[in-house]
Amino acid sequence: MSSDNPQLRRAVTPWGSFSWGYSDVGADIFIGLGLVLAYAAGASNFAFLFAGLVYVCIGLAYTELAAAYPVAGGGQYFVLRGLGDFFGFVAGWAILLDFTIDITLFAWSSVDYLSQLLPPLLASIHPWTHFTFVLGLIGLLCALNVIGVRESTAFQGTVAAVDVLSETLILCFGFLFAFQPQILIHTMHTAWPSTFALMQGTSLAIISFVGLESISQAAQETQRPASVIPRTSVVLIITILIYAVGYSNLALGMQLWHPLHDVHGHAMAFWQLFPGNGDNQGKGIALLSAQVPYYGAIAQYYVPILGAILLLISANSGVFGSSRIAYSMSTSKLLPSVFQRIHARFRTPAVSIFTFCGLAAAVLIFAALPQLDHGARAAYDRFFHGEDGVTFLGDLYAFGAATSYSFVFIALIALRLADPMTPRKFKIPFNIPMRFRGERVEFPIVAVIGFIGIFSILIFTLITHDIGRIAGPAWVIVGIALYFLYRRGKRLPLFRSQAHDWRSAQTHILRNAGELELMDEYHANLKASDERRRAAQP
Repeated sequence: MSSDNPQLRRAVTPWGSFSWGYSDVGADIFIGLGLVLAYAAGASNFAFLFAGLVYVCIGLAYTELAAAYPVAGGGQYFVLRGLGDFFGFVAGWAILLDFTIDITLFAWSSVDYLSQLLPPLLASIHPWTHFTFVLGLIGLLCALNVIGVRESTAFQGTVAAVDVLSETLILCFGFLFAFQPQILIHTMHTAWPSTFALMQGTSLAIISFVGLESISQAAQETQRPASVIPRTSVVLIITILIYAVGYSNLALGMQLWHPLHDVHGHAMAFWQLFPGNGDNQGKGIALLSAQVPYYGAIAQYYVPILGAILLLISANSGVFGSSRIAYSMSTSKLLPSVFQRIHARFRTPAVSIFTFCGLAAAVLIFAALPQLDHGARAAYDRFFHGEDGVTFLGDLYAFGAATSYSFVFIALIALRLADPMTPRKFKIPFNIPMRFRGERVEFPIVAVIGFIGIFSILIFTLITHDIGRIAGPAWVIVGIALYFLYRRGKRLPLFRSQAHDWRSAQTHILRNAGELELMDEYHANLKASDERRRAAQP
């Protein structure tokens, strides 16, 4: 794309970078807590801890890569650069699935969350009315993101600040006035799940940690990304890990549990804050906060509203992320060039935004069918063992995240070996020094541990989720078919990579990011490497 074409605007500040990630990850716990408690029961804290440790590895990997390669595209670009065009497409396509589901799932759940505050009103809403409201939210988010990232970021940052304060207060008051260690021990002993249920809970726990991708997507629009991204990412990693482990232990140690069956007869263990049936499992934070002594008297009124807003801005992150990935893939000739078109006035990838908001609307139709049509409900029961629309969205969300993160870990290892010249202002710890192709490199142990962890969660998802086992791989297969058609039409190699001048590309990336010192360091590293190679020749 020529320099005369409009470019993405660098308008994301340090707090904006944090809020893009927090608005996604922070909202996940509002849905993930109840889902994980429903399946993992007395082992929910272990499920969150396992997923949280994997998340730390993911966060460290993304922090290093986003600071070294600050471009729109995030994990897709890292995999493209480390593993080549084909795997770059597969990783990007999986992330596109995640962000598209993000739009639908969180727009849907933001409406549902309000039912805790306004049950008489929302209980009377007809399914078609609910569907229309969610569809309208998707349309509003589409328009917001076309107008510009600065306006969108301001929206995210304000709500993120309020929620950080709120979630911290709930934890502090909860552990101070309501938590009882003996109840935690009793619950873990009496409500320990089966191995299958624990795998289900763990696979769902990973959706509480999806969001660091949003920081990477905003890297090309972040001011001084190599300096800002490491700080915001590390703070986000610590914040979300504390919340996830803290809330799961608080929930297990507040009230005794009792057995319950869902509407389809499936045995589930529900905490007493989930009365009646499993419909309340998506409101975990609202239900928990209402039971906190003293503070709950206030929290029961504002937390449902705050949760609904935070879920809405998480859907907003989905719009932002999917459009930036499509933009990046288009510039790399993995998707048609139409996706890299920038709106002349607003300087945003409008075509990508409209396309993936449209796909989110299509996913909404499929997810809402069980509520809108009895025949669809029967089909879901027959083929997917009673899983409803929200479970369908959660399955795909977990599948997309686990697939893309698995590729990112491999790409990190590949880039450490193949591109040691790029300056890394942040580097994940615990590395093994070695030599590769005549250059001194550092092999990342954390990347290996993280890959084993996230690949295990991917296997858990495929084993325990009927819809995820079918729809997830189907999305990848359809994407590969479309990729082959596009590449064949452009006379580009199908499995091999087209020629890339990564040296020039990296210089361009660092110059556009304003990281001139790193650019000079990169050139010095390249010069020294070339001199060593010439000296080694006979």
